[in-house]
Amino acid sequence: MNGEFLAELRHKQELLSRSESKVGAWILANPGEAVGASVQTVAACSEVSEPTVIRFCRSMGLDGFRDLKTHLIASLHKTESYFHHDVSAEDSTSSAAVKVLESSVNALVELRKQIFAMPFEQAVKVIVDARQIVFAGLGASGHVAGDACHKFFRLGMPCVMAMDSPTILQQASVCLPGDVVIAISHSGTWKEMIEGMCLAVSRGATVIAVTDPVSALAEVSTILFPCHPDEDTNVYTPMSSRLAQLTVLDALQVSVALKMGQVAEDNLRSAKAALSAGRSSKRGGY
Repeated sequence: MNGEFLAELRHKQELLSRSESKVGAWILANPGEAVGASVQTVAACSEVSEPTVIRFCRSMGLDGFRDLKTHLIASLHKTESYFHHDVSAEDSTSSAAVKVLESSVNALVELRKQIFAMPFEQAVKVIVDARQIVFAGLGASGHVAGDACHKFFRLGMPCVMAMDSPTILQQASVCLPGDVVIAISHSGTWKEMIEGMCLAVSRGATVIAVTDPVSALAEVSTILFPCHPDEDTNVYTPMSSRLAQLTVLDALQVSVALKMGQVAEDNLRSAKAALSAGRSSKRGGY
């Protein structure tokens, strides 16, 4: 079975049992939501039992529920207008630039298909009520964490960033109930990140993960934003995946600002005024 899982599911719908076809119908109607859903959620939304969801997976020739998510992601990433090409040594500079741009555009197009199913309302609620927010990321995702921290703190929220393993582990070790940790990772497999998030959860913090929905990090998270653009990070530093992460976090920051209302607006205006005053003072000193 390949990336055409959804097409195959449509073809096999009539061959499934009545209860299994209800699972298939819900997945076909909500593929983006299904990617980040648990067995319990799929069963409830399909109005069937959890064992029925597992039987559905087996009837579709899958190894289990985790395998279902893998094939769903592959199918969602496969579109008629998908023109993802690796840059080769033979490419001209202009051709390479076009390929990088195409990859970024396609990552955002794919993200748009899934973003309506992402848990923005749930995340906004816990962030607005948070004691503090910790933005955690390693490598290229660490830079995304830093960018998000810079944007969120201007809303007047206590924010810190953790961009290396020791800091992530130490921040997690002092988390308290009411804290929110936003963990960002393309692969969701960094050992120290997973250990840190397990520790944060054990201390009562809420972990919001922006990551691969079938990763170990996704499994330990409290709230999951499935974000895993098709990209070979073994060869290149993350590019399109970083853009998708930034977009999700920008959307989350705007959503939080809207929820905070006048308080957020006043804080943003004050931050802007402070920068303007600083620039004016600097010019006056010359």
